[in-house]
Order: sequence, then structure tokens, then C-alpha cells
Amino acid sequence: MNDRVISVVRDYLVAYPAEAEGLIPLLDLAATAAPVTARTTLPGHVTCGAIAVDTTFRVLQVRHRALDRWLFPGGHVDDADATLAAAALRELAEETGVLPSTVRALRNIPVDIDVHPIPENPEKGEPEHTHYDFRFIFQILRTTGPGTVDLRLDEVTDHRWIPVSDLSGPTGARIAAVLAG
Repeated sequence: MNDRVISVVRDYLVAYPAEAEGLIPLLDLAATAAPVTARTTLPGHVTCGAIAVDTTFRVLQVRHRALDRWLFPGGHVDDADATLAAAALRELAEETGVLPSTVRALRNIPVDIDVHPIPENPEKGEPEHTHYDFRFIFQILRTTGPGTVDLRLDEVTDHRWIPVSDLSGPTGARIAAVLAG
């Protein structure tokens, strides 16, 4: 999977060359024998998220139980995940019940690779580390309302739909640009 990560990052950097400096540590790590998608790989590892947009241009977010923050559905890559996008789709289904058969990918590369620190978690024996969160954008093929989300309550506590226009920062701008065509 390390070679796939390197390939995806290189393709991503063609679209977003200004992010190269922040992704150099990931590329360096992926060039080693350490499995960069394994949650045990430190000082950081790859995670995958799904930006799910419905037909009314709302984005699905979940309230993460451990971090107590609103996030896009996502999480760690499993050994069974064939691709990074497949990991994002699996996490979307696991956390929200939105199935891969009800969405279509809008891009073949991530719309964002968010680099952020994860605090120490003594319960899991995890030191502070870095997540390189590969965020893929998917269009939900039908209007999805509150009754169509089935939360996995051991990981998330709530969900919300927010208009794309309410998303701030570079991720929000990129999502809007992808949707604009």
C-alpha cells in the first residue's frame, strides 16, 4: 500500500503543489518499509475520510465520540481495503450507514489531504501522532434526509447536514469548486 500512497500523493500534488512541504514527511515515511496505512506506524499514518454531498449540496458530518468534534466520516485503513478510496467508503458505511452503492466518486484523487495532530490516548496506549487524512468526495445519488443515516454510536454521537457554502477554509472552497464542475 505504501507505493499506492506515494502515487496518490504525487497525483494530488500535481493539483495542489503548494502542499508539498506538509506532505514530505509522509512521502519519506512511505518510502520506508513501515506500513504507512497501519495505525501502529509512528510518528504518523494515513487515514481516509469521505466527504458525502447530497443532491441539495449539503455535506454530511458526524460528531466524533473520542475527539468530541464535528468531522467528515472516516478513520483508519484496514488490511482488507483495496484502495484508499475504498477505505473512505467503508468508513462512511460503518459510521453512517450510507452504503457505497448509493454514492459515486466525484474525483479519482483526494479533494484534500489534511495533516493534523492526534492527541495522546492512554486508553489505547497511543502517543500523540500525526494523521494524514486523505479526504475523498462522493455524491450521494439521491436526496438523503435525517432518517436515512444509521449512526454507529460506539464511534460517533450525532450527525448533521450542512450546506457546502457553510464550509470554511480551503477544503470548503475545493468542495465548492468540484461541485461547480
